[in-house]
Amino acid sequence: MENVLVGAIATGSFIVALFFLRFWKSTRDRLFLYFALAFMIEGANRLLFGGWLRLNANTENYSVYVLRLAAYALILAGIWAKNRGRTKDG
Repeated sequence: MENVLVGAIATGSFIVALFFLRFWKSTRDRLFLYFALAFMIEGANRLLFGGWLRLNANTENYSVYVLRLAAYALILAGIWAKNRGRTKDG
């Protein structure tokens, strides 16, 4: 049952990535591209983590979280890049 849930979360991440790619294609706003890449990384991380969990019962290995950290860093970088040029006066 756990593998089904991991697969569903991965599929959801890939679907969300496709939506963000569509928004990026129509607006060319880099924030959407950053979010699409982050969700693709997150989906891949879920698939890798699900497969790794089946093969290796040792959950103390934190290396599987590096991809997740990269995805969240990409989201933060996208938000920072979007707001970089703005001033308080608007």
